[in-house]
Amino acid sequence: MAAAAGASVANIYYNQPILKDIAAAFKTNETQVGAISVLAQSGYGLGLFFVIPLGDKVNRKRLILLLLLMLSATLIFMTFSKTIWAVWLASMAIGILSVSAQVILPMAATLDKVTTGKTVGSIFSGILVGILAARVFSGVIANHLGWRYVYGISAGLILLIVVLLQLYLPNVKSEFTGNYGKLLQSTLYQIKRFPVLRQAAAISFLLFGVFSSFWTTLTFHLSEAPFHYGADKIGMFGLVAIAGALLAPIFGKQADKGNAVRSLVTASSMIIVSLLMVHFFSDSLPAFIIATFLLDIGVSANNVTNIARIYSLDRTSHSRINTMYITICFIGAAMGTSTGLLCWKLGGWSLVTWSMTAWAVLALLIIVVSYFSKRQMIALAE
Repeated sequence: MAAAAGASVANIYYNQPILKDIAAAFKTNETQVGAISVLAQSGYGLGLFFVIPLGDKVNRKRLILLLLLMLSATLIFMTFSKTIWAVWLASMAIGILSVSAQVILPMAATLDKVTTGKTVGSIFSGILVGILAARVFSGVIANHLGWRYVYGISAGLILLIVVLLQLYLPNVKSEFTGNYGKLLQSTLYQIKRFPVLRQAAAISFLLFGVFSSFWTTLTFHLSEAPFHYGADKIGMFGLVAIAGALLAPIFGKQADKGNAVRSLVTASSMIIVSLLMVHFFSDSLPAFIIATFLLDIGVSANNVTNIARIYSLDRTSHSRINTMYITICFIGAAMGTSTGLLCWKLGGWSLVTWSMTAWAVLALLIIVVSYFSKRQMIALAE
């Protein structure tokens, strides 16, 4: 399931290193080819809200298999696209259909009621590895075989995963019996229903914003003096990040033991330390390697811990709860990217790092204030 989730979500990010190759193939400009990334992200956003909730209403195994089969067909269409319009259409569809990863995640939590945090950590590690490895995979394949092979190989990989999931994925009964309109209404209601969901979403909104801002502006900083790195060397930082993401299940175990607040504080503190490192040692390669490792551990730990927390709220509403949480994370990531680009334009790397640090400190404050407010309420009740 972790491999399936990672392979699915990776399709949104394959386009980033190969946009220039696609532009050359269709003889188009940067603005037109840049729309590919925008459409893929927009499609994913639509899928998050309109598709994920179906996991609470229909058979999850069938939904996952259907999404992956349609994704594979769309990837084949992308491989043989003849016009930029066809590429745009395929990119939007790829974004929508890649949300199968977010159907798999709550399904995994339903299968394991004892060590939910550990299980969620494993699946989320797969997702994050897929996101981070996508750029490396895409760049290497495009460099040796051409950009179309990126999508052709992915289509074959997705078909292989469909076969494996058909053989090994269990059927899970869905609980929601209302119509689709009521399902979406119920999805919106979850954010009002659970204070823990609101807190978790707010924290992840900020930290995913930091994550997106960092990875967007890192390329700009490392391509300038004193580094002057090319795309291949910058891509290697993704491997450092993957190592950090693989540690996520450790924090999931802590959440299972009731140490969620400790994990969240630790995660946020690691992110703050990493950002201060790249601010004060902006010319140091070792500082960037260590900081990238710490930041990705922190983001992974935060997300795994929060997902373990929200999945304990109502096991019959996992997909709807996940929809609200991930949608808010996605909005945070988009705003983080926009803020990072604006700060880079106005003040370069220094302003970017201060902006990210402010977001991370605010997340830490939310965790601490919520914790002490809860303790005070318990004390008053006693």
